[in-house]
Amino acid sequence: MSFLEKYLAGWTFRSNHPTFDAGDEVELFVTGREDGAQIARVGDSKLRLVDASEDLLDKRVRLKVTSFDDSAHVGEAEYLETVGESAF
Repeated sequence: MSFLEKYLAGWTFRSNHPTFDAGDEVELFVTGREDGAQIARVGDSKLRLVDASEDLLDKRVRLKVTSFDDSAHVGEAEYLETVGESAF
């Protein structure tokens, strides 16, 4: 293994379209509302919170992904708890 390979070992590039698997638990900010559901975004990927309270806007929440379409970068998640507030 060359010095460059050792130096770059473990490096990865972040995607603006992250994907999720059903059952994943993540912490995200609720950034808006769309078609009657709260929306949490990560890059260009969206997770819809269908039965979530309207007062979650701009709050950091813990979610459990229930489904995700890798090709459309859209999924649904279940609200678990609020873990923080926005800094603005």
